[in-house]
Amino acid sequence: MENEVKNSNQIVLTAQGEETIFYVLEQTTLNGVNYLLVTDKEEEEAYILKDSSEPSEEEALYTIVEDEKELSLIGKIFEELLDDVELVSQE
Repeated sequence: MENEVKNSNQIVLTAQGEETIFYVLEQTTLNGVNYLLVTDKEEEEAYILKDSSEPSEEEALYTIVEDEKELSLIGKIFEELLDDVELVSQE
């Protein structure tokens, strides 16, 4: 998936010619890796995206975090940053 930041609150992900606009709720950095908590607002589901680009690249490449351990760890950080939010895993 490629991404393009439309403004400070939006990120556009494209996959096979389809475009999805996500709204950034929060961001954090862990061990030098940037993470975004985003929502599409239509379904009000939240997703955690990870910057998978190389440090030498000009543009960030975000992918959806799917690893359960990583999701749990980053989810706890976002819960602390956003006092009124509780993240629930969809298994």
